[in-house]
Amino acid sequence: MTLFERFLSVWIALGMLIGVICGIIFPALFTTLGNFQYAQINMVIAVLIWLMIYPMMMQVDFTAIRNVHRRPKGLLITLAINWLIKPFTMALLATLFMRYLFGAWISPELIDQYIAGMILLGVAPCTAMVFVWSQLTKGDANYTLVQVAINDLIMVVAFAPLAAFLLGVTDIFVPWDTLLLSVSLFVVVPLLAGVFTRHFIKNQASLDKLSATLKPLSIIGLVGTVILLFGFQAQTILANPLDIILIAIPLTIQTYLIFALAYWWMKKWQQPHCIAAPGAMIGASNFFELAVAVAISLFGTYSGAALATIVGVLVEVPVMLSLVAYANHTRQQFS
Repeated sequence: MTLFERFLSVWIALGMLIGVICGIIFPALFTTLGNFQYAQINMVIAVLIWLMIYPMMMQVDFTAIRNVHRRPKGLLITLAINWLIKPFTMALLATLFMRYLFGAWISPELIDQYIAGMILLGVAPCTAMVFVWSQLTKGDANYTLVQVAINDLIMVVAFAPLAAFLLGVTDIFVPWDTLLLSVSLFVVVPLLAGVFTRHFIKNQASLDKLSATLKPLSIIGLVGTVILLFGFQAQTILANPLDIILIAIPLTIQTYLIFALAYWWMKKWQQPHCIAAPGAMIGASNFFELAVAVAISLFGTYSGAALATIVGVLVEVPVMLSLVAYANHTRQQFS
């Protein structure tokens, strides 16, 4: 790992701080940047995420993807965790903490909204950021792509009914343009760019050199995304410090719990580390772009549900970096 990658958690922490400070000092700037949206997706953040993912997509070898079916256990674990376990543990933890353990410190009208926002996070497994976590844990890029692609296909048909069931409503509105555009921008477009790059640069040595040259773009994209997200929500974060801490506690527990379960299961079924680590990361992290968009659609921009999904971003990056460090430290435990 490069020096910049080794201290990535430091740069992320600085990005959070810079984002909040700049959001307070230059609110008009972030309002302008926030207005660059289509289908409730911020195009500036979309570009940064694209920069983050494109260098990794160059590593995907489609000739190797054909052999993924020979190792189906990793896929089965990922799908079981993401769709049969994670949404329900999130709903359970959200209800337990918000309604019972922390109910005395939260306004009654906000409790249900916080629970709703957390559930939306739990129903949306990660699509974009997992490629970063996979790269940092030396995951199999081809296998990670298949895991993400299958999750996205399931999400198209399962997100709405599962969210509706857990939220206890039957007429939940899902912005399909947001969902489909997100999958296109964060998976399909960078994947096609990677495919074309591999097609035109056939020499592996040249491809490795280009990949190393572009690698800093991933880190710049990640830190830039954090700065913008925290700049957009600076006023909300400072206005609700206690609620943010209370929301962050069950979200943090959920992240570690899901990772631990998936990681243990992968090890139990004797999966290699390059499959186990990214597979556990997919379930542990969330598709926060979609969760934020749906929360805003259902409850409003300044609702408790929208705040809960933003706290998900606040929690996810540092927690996932700690899990990356743990996964790298325990690599030798896998065959």
